[in-house]
This record gives sequence, C-alpha cells and structure tokens, in this order.
Amino acid sequence: MTESSPGPRSRPRAALAMSPDAASAVLDAASLAALAALCDLPPLPVLDDLTTPRARAVLADVELLVTGWGCPPLDREVLRAAPRLRAVAHTAGSVRGHVTDACWERGVEVSSAAAANALPVAEYTLAMILLTGKRVLESAREYHASRTEPDRLRTSRTVGNHRRTVGILSASLTGRRVIDLLRPHDIEVLLHDPYVDTDGARELGVEQVGLTGLFRRGDTVSVHTPLLPETRGLVGRDLIDSMRPDAVLINTARGAVIDQDALTEAVLDGRIRAVLDVTDPEVLPPEHPLWECGNVLLTPHLAGSQGNEWRRLAGLALSEIARWVSGDGFLHPVRRERLAFLA
Repeated sequence: MTESSPGPRSRPRAALAMSPDAASAVLDAASLAALAALCDLPPLPVLDDLTTPRARAVLADVELLVTGWGCPPLDREVLRAAPRLRAVAHTAGSVRGHVTDACWERGVEVSSAAAANALPVAEYTLAMILLTGKRVLESAREYHASRTEPDRLRTSRTVGNHRRTVGILSASLTGRRVIDLLRPHDIEVLLHDPYVDTDGARELGVEQVGLTGLFRRGDTVSVHTPLLPETRGLVGRDLIDSMRPDAVLINTARGAVIDQDALTEAVLDGRIRAVLDVTDPEVLPPEHPLWECGNVLLTPHLAGSQGNEWRRLAGLALSEIARWVSGDGFLHPVRRERLAFLA
C-alpha cells in the first residue's frame, strides 16, 4: 500500500468522462461490467460536457473519474463541482489535455494507460525500421511496374538489416519499448536522451551519443520525444542535412518536433527517406508535396492503439482502478514533476 493510499475503499462513486466514440471504442461490455463490479457508476451516456446539469449532479458525488479521448479539461470550476474527486484513471496516453494545475493542487491521483499505448507504437516503429531497411515499399512498386523478376544478385549492399544502425531520439516509454523490440535483431542501437546517463544507457544496452552523432551515424533515426516548448523544431535543417544518403527518418511522436519544410526539401531531393505517422498539421493540406513524394510513407496517426489493441488500454485502466479501490495505489501514476518529460 502506498503512503498516499488511505486503505481499501468501499465501492467508490465513479463516472466516465470522455467522448461517446472513445467510450464505445475502448470500453466494451465486458470492460464496463468489470468496472461496475469495482465502482458505483451512473447510467450512460458518458460525460462529454461537464457543464450540464446532469454532469454537475454526477460530479457532486464522484470520487473517481475514468477519462478517455475527448474528456473536457478538469479545471477549477469542474473541481468545485466535484468536491469529493480523488483520482483520475485515464484510458489513453497523454493526460495533458484534461488534467490541469487545479488537479495537481488538490492532490488528485492520476493514472494513465500510456504504457499500454506505447507497445503498438513501438511495434509499428520496429516494422517500419525493418521494412525500410529492406526497401520493401520501393521494391514492391518496381515489381508492380515491371512485372518481371529482379536480379537479386545485383541488389545494393546498402539494402538489408544486417548490422544496420538505428538511432533512437528519446528514451520515452515508447523509445524504450522500441529498444526492447530491437534486441533480437542484428542491429546497432544508438540513443540520444539528455536525461539518460552512461550507466542508464548501459542498462538499456545502447550507445549513448550526442544529438548530432545520432543523425550523422544512423541509417535510421526514430523520433520518440514528446512535444514540449524546448523540443518544437528540435529536428532542424542542420540535423536533417547531416543524415547519411538514403537514411530513413521515422516520426511517431509529434509532427512539430521536426522542421517539416527542411524535411520536405530533403525527401524531394532524394537525399533521405521518411516514414511519418504524424505531421504538422494533421492532416496535411491536399496540395502539400509530401503526399506525392515517393520517398515518404504517410500514415494517418495510426501507430497508437487501434481496433483490438484498445482492449489493452481498457485492461490496464481496469487493473489500475482495482489497485486504487483496494488501497494499493496506482502502478502507473502520472506525477506532476514528470510532466516535462511526458507526451
């Protein structure tokens, strides 16, 4: 039991605060039944507007909010309407959009399913590292166009994943999962993260390098840093221009971490390739040249949990709620002092 946990709670009053679409996607009938076994829940629909008379009546007694995508900000006005609120269990990743300073000031405990959401992002990243190393997309296009068998013995020695060098930008939850997934592969892994020291890098089994070294040495560089004021535009023109010819830049973090104009010039010139699951803005304007660039794979921010992967989010949130109800406290707490390092 944690110091902040007061002991087991007798069926706390809880409510769902998220968009109806998020609730139907993440919380299936079995998840809702499991939640109802732990807490007293008001009847549906979920709360997606915390200013309505119904919402205020629910908030008056609520001790736990189960939040998700589309949850309105939990500001001071909301907290005044929820005088008994003690905890927030988020069924997705980042809590920045709804957990406000007022929550931290009250001492509301916060949990997030970010650890569960990191796995599919890491799996997507691993797949893209291996596919781009093998030049699968380019070979598929050429095969489709020629309808003839290629001469495999003339394949460039730059193609393949044997001893490929992969640079990981940020040992975030996702960055660490990518490092874990790369272990079985014959790949050299570099890491740049100013908050990881030499011993930490050794424990991760990676080589800690400077930011410029990461981009100069990486055959592939994968971006996993959160978008913060100091990371906006972090991957700028100088870093992009320093990348090896035909290197691959993968971004599953936030589009604004990369100087998109500089990246666009580099891929249009054929100097590097890119896999972008995020852009700035999302979605790019229809006339943006990245849409038609053969050196770029654009995907619609799908690396995170999708489809049956939503079960993992619900499962982690339910396990967190069970711990909190039993008095053991959250296993995946979000701390105010760590917000500067989180997405």
